[in-house]
Amino acid sequence: MKGFGYLVKEGFRNVHANRIMSIASICVLVSCLVMTGAAALFSLNVRQIVDEVEKTNETSVYIVKDRSEIEVKQIGKKIENIPNVATVTFVSKRTAVEQFRSSLGDQLFDRIKDRDPLNDAYRVSFEDLNKYEETVEQIKALDGVLSVTDRRDFARKLIKLSNLINIICVCVVGALIIISLFIIANTIRTTMYSRRFEIGIMKSVGATNMFVRMPFLIEGMVIGFISAAIATGVLALLYRAAIGMIERAGLDIAVIPFTKMLLPLVFCFIAAGVLVGFFGGFISIRKYLKKEGNEIIGW
Repeated sequence: MKGFGYLVKEGFRNVHANRIMSIASICVLVSCLVMTGAAALFSLNVRQIVDEVEKTNETSVYIVKDRSEIEVKQIGKKIENIPNVATVTFVSKRTAVEQFRSSLGDQLFDRIKDRDPLNDAYRVSFEDLNKYEETVEQIKALDGVLSVTDRRDFARKLIKLSNLINIICVCVVGALIIISLFIIANTIRTTMYSRRFEIGIMKSVGATNMFVRMPFLIEGMVIGFISAAIATGVLALLYRAAIGMIERAGLDIAVIPFTKMLLPLVFCFIAAGVLVGFFGGFISIRKYLKKEGNEIIGW
């Protein structure tokens, strides 16, 4: 146990002794973890939005403006008679205007109220979503129907956007991981070179490969752990800023609280950071452990 404590101490000393290279390693690894975490959070939030859209199961049907009140009601009756339609709720233009006013505020609303941008509408839900497209086409074919808002199309677009961002992030993160391994390996290699005489003596007196290797592996793992801690803090700040932008924009989007994902995120970050640091250390020292003590001193 005492020997292990010495090895851990040496690992921390190596990080401090090569702090410039260690900082470079940490910066690259933090970038990698933040991008990975951001992509994961975005994907999770998109999935939640899509689930909410599917649960709501409502489509807005807008009526052309030149229809009388009686004609609008007749259109509503025709929608109700279409197979697969579960409920039909009328939303008058006046109600929509009030909702529009409450979301925009009086000052901004007064600038556009004379443009008359709103129509009477119906909110329609369906019994079987598998027949969604067929039912929407029947509604669109009715005389007096201006347009139908396809929320499922919105959900599909969100999924495509999420998949695209995930693919881009996987490519970028893959490149950053390779760079991280390279920088960490060179950081540890620099430490080994500066301590070659000490390592050579240890090998000459019979030190095992594991005893020699351990401080350098711990050095890589410490770099990974520090990177994970910093990345968690950076991602928390970015996520909070993104939520603030969504709230200021007045968007009605239910965002997953960061605290709900904090523990899994910290665990994944620490595991990823420590593993990258470990392999960076393993790669840098592997070939040198095949040398004898006098060969190491003669690097």
